[in-house]
Amino acid sequence: MKFRYYLAVVLLTCFGFASHLFAKGKAARPNVVLIFADDLGINDISCFGSEIATPNIDSLARDGMKLEQFYVASPICTPSRFGLLTGTYPNRSKDNLHGALMYLMERDDHRGIRQHETTIAKVLKKNGYRTALIGKWHLGHNDSDTLPGQHGFDYTYGSQGGCVDYFTTKYGYKPDWFRNAKPLVEAGYTTDLITDDALRYLKQQKKSDPFFLFLSYTAPHYGKGWDEETKQLTNILQAKPEDRARFKNIKDTNRLEYAAMVASMDDGIGRVLQALKNQKLDKNTLVIFTSDNGGDPRYGGSNDPFRGRKAQLFEGGIRVPCLMRWPGKIKAGTVSQQPATTLDFFPTFSALAGIRTEGRTLDGSDISSVLLQGKEFKRDLFWKLPSADALRRSDWKYVRAGKEEFLFDLATDPIESKNLASEKPNLLKELKTVHATVAATIK
Repeated sequence: MKFRYYLAVVLLTCFGFASHLFAKGKAARPNVVLIFADDLGINDISCFGSEIATPNIDSLARDGMKLEQFYVASPICTPSRFGLLTGTYPNRSKDNLHGALMYLMERDDHRGIRQHETTIAKVLKKNGYRTALIGKWHLGHNDSDTLPGQHGFDYTYGSQGGCVDYFTTKYGYKPDWFRNAKPLVEAGYTTDLITDDALRYLKQQKKSDPFFLFLSYTAPHYGKGWDEETKQLTNILQAKPEDRARFKNIKDTNRLEYAAMVASMDDGIGRVLQALKNQKLDKNTLVIFTSDNGGDPRYGGSNDPFRGRKAQLFEGGIRVPCLMRWPGKIKAGTVSQQPATTLDFFPTFSALAGIRTEGRTLDGSDISSVLLQGKEFKRDLFWKLPSADALRRSDWKYVRAGKEEFLFDLATDPIESKNLASEKPNLLKELKTVHATVAATIK
């Protein structure tokens, strides 16, 4: 089958290249700082065309690579994070993590990522990396075996659920802020708290010991408040007043508040990048910036010009900004049209660290040759939700949304405005067959 053939060729070629490049020893292994925004759309940072100025995030594009056809494992928080950390389709998760885990719902108290589900953090830790999760987890909050400390992270700080009040660190009425699984009460704005803790962590790192920092911001996802009068949870966009004042030109109230939250995160990322430089860690650190899914226009996010939003398999729900910087290794100012996905992080980080992955079930591909040599390759991309499917092959994309089926030519119609399903029934059938074949291999 073409899907498996392309994957096998790419894995063998790219792993061989990366292994040769870093064969000189552990000192050459890069640190990895993976910065993950929450519900950030592709039109929400300025280097992708947004009106929201994000100079620090944009610097990663200037000094590294901008991936313009980058996708997430799922258009929804929890499964997206599962795919990123395990390198496998969320459909493989033991607890069927198709939707977002809810912090106060009893049905989700005993669900999440399980012990047998291997994360990139666990693999890197086993091979000598120091590992940390700072920020949002959202892969389990009640059972101890679903917490990040059980999945390869030496140090953890932040929230276990999906979102918190930005000024109280509570999910509604319930506290949700922890350090190494122990409840923590801290005053401050959560974006700043996450940044401050990342700076403390970076100050402890040494050039001789590689580290993996998963810097998982809650921003710009809405906060989770509590209405005492109605005893109901509320979704609230929460910016600091001084950040809000920077966007008086934006008339839409939600967009203004959201822009201010993005700007606060950008400020924090600037501090993180400066800390890497101050610690003389920047030269051997791969920094990645991306988002867990597309934005939600109901809460200020923008995926323009693409169709769809968070929780949907149209481009607006799954195509996100992605920037990667590694001085001296990734050529500055480059732009890649290689279709890639968060599933690729596991095999790529492994290859760059000289870690073999043969025999492990991985659904992503090693894209180190894309980053380091600018080489591109053909591949299929697959998504499956309970009520939706999608498959991309070359520039053709099949989507099922409920009972309706779509076929798009992304080369001529990247905004998915013209459904070609009735005009090309044979191609539609072919892509549906490929999708069904891949789905049948998932257990």
